[in-house]
Amino acid sequence: MAEYEFYYWPSPFRGQFIRAILAFSGKSWSEQGSEAITDLMGRDPTDQPVAFMGPPVLIERATGLALSQMPAIAVYLGDTLGLIDDRAASRALTAKVANDANDVIDEITLYGGREMWTDEKWRKFEPRLRKWMHIFESLGSNHGLKADAGYLLGTNSPGAADILTATLWSTMGKRFPLIQTILEKTAPRIAGLVKRMQSVPSLAALEKNSFAKYGMDYCGGDIEKSLRAVLERH
Repeated sequence: MAEYEFYYWPSPFRGQFIRAILAFSGKSWSEQGSEAITDLMGRDPTDQPVAFMGPPVLIERATGLALSQMPAIAVYLGDTLGLIDDRAASRALTAKVANDANDVIDEITLYGGREMWTDEKWRKFEPRLRKWMHIFESLGSNHGLKADAGYLLGTNSPGAADILTATLWSTMGKRFPLIQTILEKTAPRIAGLVKRMQSVPSLAALEKNSFAKYGMDYCGGDIEKSLRAVLERH
């Protein structure tokens, strides 16, 4: 039996961060389909395993603990799977990275497709995207990260923060080549970290499996269509 039960839509996006942490740690999980997710979302909060508005939701079968919200799940897994060291600062910085990643994907999808991308919106947003890349680059640089060596928080081995960072930028970069080009020019240390992390066999296997399952899909819907259309013109 799988060690975790995972609820997320059949796409990478927000769920990929949790899949990556589990895959890196050699853990097994079962993914629930869209019908099960819709059913769970429609229940009264008192009848949900954890009160939540939308996925991801993770249930740890050994303990029965259920969690929602990507950053909360990521930090819990990081703690329990030995991917965050004992320093309080490391836990706080890992939470920061998870929340920053959450913010980036919200912004790249215009907060769940409340609006659609246009050329003008992208021109205004691109400097902000570069600033996000600089934020990750600065954090790594402050902890000794180099383009060809090191980890985001200065640890001797990769941790949850590195997995989150690699998942954020590799998932976008592989599906939107322009974003990958911008990252390589703007944040070479992070681009190097992403490349090293994605060469880890477990993460490489997850990436291969994700492309087999989802193709080039990122978040789906009209917002992805508008993002692709804009990036293809730039």
